[in-house]
Amino acid sequence: MGARNGDTERRPGRRALLIGGAVAAAGGAALARDELSRLWWRLPGAQKPRVAGAVDFRGARWVAASPANYRRADRPDDYAVDRVVVHVTQGGYASAVKAFQDPGHGAAAHYIVRKDGQVTQMIRELDVAFHTGDRGYNERSVGIEHEGFVDEASSFTDAMYSASARLTARICGRYGIPVDREHIIGHVEVPGTDHTDPGPHWDWDRYIRLVRQARTARA
Repeated sequence: MGARNGDTERRPGRRALLIGGAVAAAGGAALARDELSRLWWRLPGAQKPRVAGAVDFRGARWVAASPANYRRADRPDDYAVDRVVVHVTQGGYASAVKAFQDPGHGAAAHYIVRKDGQVTQMIRELDVAFHTGDRGYNERSVGIEHEGFVDEASSFTDAMYSASARLTARICGRYGIPVDREHIIGHVEVPGTDHTDPGPHWDWDRYIRLVRQARTARA
């Protein structure tokens, strides 16, 4: 499951710094009104408008995580996205949802995939989920939890592999992420982690093959 990482300190995004530089270069001259109306949300403290309940993967169910378990952002404009991180919940679907809605938990992933293939989105992809235990990896990745246990091969059903592969294929297509093991990784591969998921029963060869097939089908 997602790892606690204390990722709470906000820092200016790349776009905010660029805007600040542009203002300085202009010698403090007032920006045109239409430019201000377009860029206001990029300034420190401003929030880009959101649509309540919107999902990034068609067919996903929206259940909001606690705002304490992620950081609002506007990826990929402020942080490039180049990784998908595969997790296992080490418990049932309901317990994972409950944990991600708990502000004291300190962690959550963008998605949870159930054994029956149902996909639930809890954090928008444009936001930084606290799911890896590493700030840099959080900022650059989308996290997908899978219902089950790392030591139970039966956790990973055909329906789960198929749904998760379609989800990952869409994510890779959206951000131009290569479909390979360098860019689609397990939580265990994040530097400094003490997690072992997705574990020895996760079939990486099968999963990458399914992701590639899903990408080809949409090409």
